[in-house]
Amino acid sequence: MSRALDHKAYYRLPWTWADNAITWLEPTTHCNLYCEGCYRENDPHGHKPLETVIEELDVVKRLRNTDGISIAGGEPLIYPHIVELVRYVAAQGWKPIVNSNGQALTPELLADLRDAGVTGFTFHVDSHQVRPGWRDKSEAELNELRLQLATMVHQVGRGRIACAFNATIYRDTLDDVPMLARWAQEHMDIVHSMVFILFRSARKRGAFDAYVAGRRVDLGDLVYHLEHQEGHRDIVAQEVVDRLRDVYPEYEPCAYLNGTEDPASFKWLLGLRFGNAERVYGYANPRFMEWVQTAHHAIRGSYLAYTRPWLLRNAWALLPLAATNGGLRRIAWRRLTRPSEWLRPLRLQSLMVIQPCDILPDGRQNMCDGCPDAIPYDGRLVWSCRLDELQKYGALVAFAPREAASALTPEGERIALPTRPDAAHLPDEAQAPPRTHT
Repeated sequence: MSRALDHKAYYRLPWTWADNAITWLEPTTHCNLYCEGCYRENDPHGHKPLETVIEELDVVKRLRNTDGISIAGGEPLIYPHIVELVRYVAAQGWKPIVNSNGQALTPELLADLRDAGVTGFTFHVDSHQVRPGWRDKSEAELNELRLQLATMVHQVGRGRIACAFNATIYRDTLDDVPMLARWAQEHMDIVHSMVFILFRSARKRGAFDAYVAGRRVDLGDLVYHLEHQEGHRDIVAQEVVDRLRDVYPEYEPCAYLNGTEDPASFKWLLGLRFGNAERVYGYANPRFMEWVQTAHHAIRGSYLAYTRPWLLRNAWALLPLAATNGGLRRIAWRRLTRPSEWLRPLRLQSLMVIQPCDILPDGRQNMCDGCPDAIPYDGRLVWSCRLDELQKYGALVAFAPREAASALTPEGERIALPTRPDAAHLPDEAQAPPRTHT
C-alpha cells in the first residue's frame, strides 16, 4: 500500500520571491538539441548581448536575495560569452550554476569555466531528447552519457564542482525512476543530485478554455503545447515517491515547496540520503534541513541550494550533529554497528521531485510558491515557465472550465452556464501550464 505524503510532516522550504536560494537566467534562447520537455522556443538568433544579460542581473540584485544563479537557455554552453558571464556572476558573490544538456561541453571549455568560478552543473539528459549519437536510447542506455559527463566534471573540475542531473519523467518513463535512483547511488562520489521533473503540456483539447484579458486564445501558439501529448495523464509527486520506495522502502523526503493555490501540494519535494555505492544508511529528517537553511542564511545571508562537493563526499563531518538530531543519530548508529564498513566513505546525495503547474478543477493553476526559477523580464521577476505567454500574448493566460450547459433567460435568450458556479472568478495571476525545465 502506498504511504501517503503529508506536507505537515516535512520542513517547508522558506524560499520566497524576495529571498530565494536560486534565480533563473537565460543569456540565450538558441539551442543545439530538441527536447520534448522544453518550454522555450529555439531561436537561432537568440544570443543576447552580454550587456543586456548584466542588466537583467541588475534586476535580480535589486529585487531578490539569492544564493545561486542558474544559467540556462536555450543552451548556455553555446552562448559566446558564457565564460565571461560565469566570471561576472561569481564576482557578484553568487554561485554560478550552468543548466545544460551537456552536448557542447569539452574538457577545454570546462577548464575555462572552472577557472571563471563555476560552482556546479545541472545536466538535462532524458530519452525524449533528439540528441546526435544517442537518439532513441533508453534511460538505462543514457546512463553511459550521464557517467561521461559526471566523470568529466569531477576530473577537470578537480572535485570542486557540483554535478546534478535532471530527467523529465513521462508516463512511459515513470518505471525508470527506481533504476535512475539506483544509478545515482552507484555514483554518489561524483553525482550529487538527481532531479525528476514531471512532464506537463498546455492542454488545447481538455476540459478548459484559455483566456487572455477576457479574450479566448488558442494555446497551439505556445511552444509547450504538443498535439501528441495532449491525452497524457499528469504524473504527481506521490507516484514518483511510490516508485522510489519500491527499491528504497525507507525513502522519506525532508522538505518541500508548496503550490500557490494548494498548500498541501508538493511542487518541489526534497530527500537527502546518507550512504555510498553499497548501502543507504538513512535519510535526513526535516529538522536537519531546517538547521541547514537557517544556519546558511544566518552565516551567509542567503538560503542554500548548491553545496560544495567536499562536504557531500565527506558526510561523516555532519555526524557530530547526531548528538541533537534523531535522524542523524539513527544513521550514525547504523554506521557504528557495522565495523566492517567504518573505512568505507559516507556520502550525501539529494533526490528531488519537481511537479510543475497543475490545473485545478475550477481552472486555477497551482504554481511553485516563491518560484526558485523566477527569471528577470522587463524589469521584474516572472515564472520562467510562463515567459512564452508574456512574449506571445503580452499577458498571462487564465483558464476556465468549458461551458457544459445552458439556460433560457426570461426573455427566451439562451445563456451558457459554467461547469462550476465560481468558474468565472479566476485570479488574475493564473498561468498557462508549462512543460518542464531543460
